[in-house]
Amino acid sequence: MTENAVHVTKEAETGDTRFHTKKVLMISFAHFVHDVYSSFLAPILPLLIDKLGLSYGLAGSLSMFQRLPSLANPFIGVLAERFSARYFIIVSPGLTAIVMSLLGAAPHYIVLVLLLIVMGFSATIFHVPSPVMIRRVAGGRTGKGMSFYMLGGELARTVGPLVILGAVSLWGLEGTWRLMPFGIAASVVLYMQFHRIRISDHFRNQPGQLRIGPTFRLHRRFLVLASGILFFLSLLKSALTAFLPTLMTAGGASLWKGGAYLSILQLAGAAGTFLAGGISDRVGRIPTLIASAVISPLMLWLFLWLDGIPSIVVLIVLGIALFAPGPVMLALVQDQNADRPVFLNGLYMGISFLLAALGVQLVGVAGDLFGLRETFLLTAGLSLFSLPCMLMLRGRG
Repeated sequence: MTENAVHVTKEAETGDTRFHTKKVLMISFAHFVHDVYSSFLAPILPLLIDKLGLSYGLAGSLSMFQRLPSLANPFIGVLAERFSARYFIIVSPGLTAIVMSLLGAAPHYIVLVLLLIVMGFSATIFHVPSPVMIRRVAGGRTGKGMSFYMLGGELARTVGPLVILGAVSLWGLEGTWRLMPFGIAASVVLYMQFHRIRISDHFRNQPGQLRIGPTFRLHRRFLVLASGILFFLSLLKSALTAFLPTLMTAGGASLWKGGAYLSILQLAGAAGTFLAGGISDRVGRIPTLIASAVISPLMLWLFLWLDGIPSIVVLIVLGIALFAPGPVMLALVQDQNADRPVFLNGLYMGISFLLAALGVQLVGVAGDLFGLRETFLLTAGLSLFSLPCMLMLRGRG
């Protein structure tokens, strides 16, 4: 199977390598809707800490439980190759909307954990097949397709904090359940747009469908090196995305200012994800990753020592660099040309989500031990350890 041998349309199967803009945008919109709701936790985390009396360690563990279902990512990848992957994408925005809109009403830490585990399964069934769908409709421009896809997610994480904080202002922390219908309506709209787009037909008829062992063995070096990159970068990214509002409110800033700074970071990240994939198509995946890994810690160190407008300018540069690896790494996964691409993507996404959850947990524990500011400085230094893994992947980038 060559890189461009399979697409979702009949003409694609005969060699069509066009960039199908409409289909790429449809999948990216689904990503946007889903991730608006999945981004609700961090902005209201200070309120949940106060309401339930949580330590930073327990607060950090919430993200770990949210990502725990990613253990099932490889299994979901196999299922997506055997059944209709498009329905995974249709259902998940509505399901995520329901559980995340109930976070504010949760009366106990255990209830929060259960809601976040359900959300984690919803995120899993969305994120495993969707990047492979993007590859099918992006022709030979995988990096560009991943940039559109990641842009949807990062724009969602820009809008999401404003949506949930606006809901808290209008209805109080326990009234955020009123946001539920918008996500459910989105799933209805997605059904109307997606139910005719077939992604999995090619895989269903392949012999040896469940022979996933050879795929794992062939690509294990890539997976190990990618895991090293993800782990060290996840510490820095987890600190900012999960604890930036908490850090700022602990320093005397208002909840709205903390949420606004998080939105600025995410908006800059959206620009980074949109630009990085196309840049990596032209200059290479590894050089793009290395530039991001060098710039991000430098910008974080500057941000922690500045205030006012200069800090916002640095935060914007930080966001661009911090989120740039997302589409580049996804493009690298698709560049492997695996016989079981959805399964390989499931393995990668499972590793990615688990390491991100571990990163949040470690940052939370370190915050309890050393303080959040000191922990942010530490994660910036540790992120540089991703560079050796990137250099060892150079031959594959």
